Amino acid sequence: MSLRRALALAACGLAGGSVLFSAVAVGKQPGRGGDAEPRPGSAAPATAVTPASAAPPGLLLLPPAAASCPPAPGWIERPAGTGSYWDSNWDRREPLALINLKKKNEETGEEELASRLDHCKAKATRHIFLIRHSQYNLDGRADKDRTLTPLGREQAELTGRRLASLGLKFDQIIHSSMTRATETTEIISKHLPGVKKISTDLLREGAPIEPDPPVSHWKPEAVYYEDGARIEAAFRNFIHRADAKQEEDSYEIFVCHANVIRYIVCRALQFPPEGWLRMSLNNGSITHLVIRPNGRVALRTLGDTGFMPPDKITRT
Repeated sequence: MSLRRALALAACGLAGGSVLFSAVAVGKQPGRGGDAEPRPGSAAPATAVTPASAAPPGLLLLPPAAASCPPAPGWIERPAGTGSYWDSNWDRREPLALINLKKKNEETGEEELASRLDHCKAKATRHIFLIRHSQYNLDGRADKDRTLTPLGREQAELTGRRLASLGLKFDQIIHSSMTRATETTEIISKHLPGVKKISTDLLREGAPIEPDPPVSHWKPEAVYYEDGARIEAAFRNFIHRADAKQEEDSYEIFVCHANVIRYIVCRALQFPPEGWLRMSLNNGSITHLVIRPNGRVALRTLGDTGFMPPDKITRT
């Protein structure tokens, strides 16, 4: 069997917590006409394998290595089952989840389920624009001292112009209460006159969840415990399908931080949130999420800074 085929088999596993085997290509065994010598410490050939789990010729089944992924916090819900999975009620706004099935119509004694479901269905699409703050002074000791640099102010101007050029009717700008996000918002809002601004502590920067693969220089568990619950609360408060009363599509801007944005993207797409640190975002970048009335989520852009000249792009 070719090495490529063996590697392909090695990458396949069973999801949902079932046992994972790695496939390793081997040559002919010594004493059977082959010239391959056994490597020290190699696994001994299996002596008895049932037909259901028998390895293809030329492969050895090895026991799985210990998992390196840390256990997820209690607020991260893992769907049961195997294979690909999309939780249609991820935001707890699926129509069936919003009605009391035990409640009967007083006159007919029937549920009138269809009409009640229709009343709870979202009709509009939400467009979420996640903006990372511009470059700021890293030498500031307190948050109030971490103001935007001159380049950071230029970046915010470019981001504001880009958003204005889209020709969309933005409904609101919700921003982190940290200084660098607030200053970025003030500059952007000059290009979007009349759009209301709302400040919130939920979107402040923090460590959302212990990343996987782990990094030695990252935070202690207590930091994830405190920040993670707050950032998860931000996700649940702001990222969901439209309310059933909303008639028209909405366009909302959220100015916050790289860790928060990366975590939100993972959660919205139902990717493992521990992978948030595998992505990178430039200062002043635009990430665009779309949430359809049926709860489906799409990522239009991730960390777009194509509207900035190369010498204006930073990632600090």
